Amino acid sequence: MLFYINFMKIFITGSSGFIGFHLSKKLLDKGHTVLGFDSMNNYYDVKLKKARYQILKKYKKFSFTKGKIENQKTLSNSIIKFQPKIIIHLAAQAGVRYSIEKPRVYLDSNIIGTYNVIELAKKVNVKHLLIASSSSVYGANKKLPFKEVDKTETQLSIYAATKKSTESIAHSYSNIWKMPITMLRFFTVYGPWGRPDMALFKFTKGIIDKKKIDIYNQGKMYRDFTYIDDIIDGIIGLINKAPNLKQLGKIKNDSLSTIAPFRILNIGNTHKVYLLDFINAIEKQLGAKAIRNYMSMQKGDVKMTLSDTYLLKRITGYKPKTNYKTGIRKFLKWYLDYYN
Repeated sequence: MLFYINFMKIFITGSSGFIGFHLSKKLLDKGHTVLGFDSMNNYYDVKLKKARYQILKKYKKFSFTKGKIENQKTLSNSIIKFQPKIIIHLAAQAGVRYSIEKPRVYLDSNIIGTYNVIELAKKVNVKHLLIASSSSVYGANKKLPFKEVDKTETQLSIYAATKKSTESIAHSYSNIWKMPITMLRFFTVYGPWGRPDMALFKFTKGIIDKKKIDIYNQGKMYRDFTYIDDIIDGIIGLINKAPNLKQLGKIKNDSLSTIAPFRILNIGNTHKVYLLDFINAIEKQLGAKAIRNYMSMQKGDVKMTLSDTYLLKRITGYKPKTNYKTGIRKFLKWYLDYYN
């Protein structure tokens, strides 16, 4: 199924979140009409979410509904009135470590909330539903790089388990109602306007404030740090690439379901970065040393991630452009401007 995204009506959940903000802005810059939906919750500094929203509200083609995806009535009123052609579902309760403390929050938001979005996407007959998953679904897998066709049966956190659950629910809907659905497995996203609970933000703040930074597993970890602009390019490239069973067998190691218009795609940088090298790069660019607090491995965490994006490249031509040192520099420029 091919169609053009020019001037489409696109509904985005989590529009005041990190990825949702950048995606909304890029789509608005391209001339699309965007309805954002966000709870504006206090999981992290609401001022940051409001600042993102203030930028988006300047666009004539942007409108906004405040609400929780768990609240089906508010969500339903918003989607049915708007009648989007595309839904991009990014809203979720994020954070691996917080999911250990508050698992029920994750079940409500990530499973019930996602069910509500899928059900309403079916109701308004969207052309393509794209849903955020996570690289955390690969869990205890040892074989690198992670491929979409790898088995994912060993999630290590409640957060990861809820993301895996949403993939299964989405596949079932796609099979029964032939809904074109794409799941997006993001790999450690970072960049300007990022989340304060994530590593780069926490390390930067700690170094500037001359406070200890917690470094888990003694720093012996690797992450496929993926710059926000590359993530956004990956998502936008997929909007008009809805899965179709006619595509079966045309691409090697395609994750396309054999029974439904459903596909899973990694969006990553394809390079693993040693955590201590990442911290060293922040120190070098700030011209200051971190006070390092080395700690043991956290429950629910993984030691290493690395994406295989061959499938995304075949479908969209995707090629990540930003290495971690450049990405850190861009983040620090934003951070110092925003907080000074």
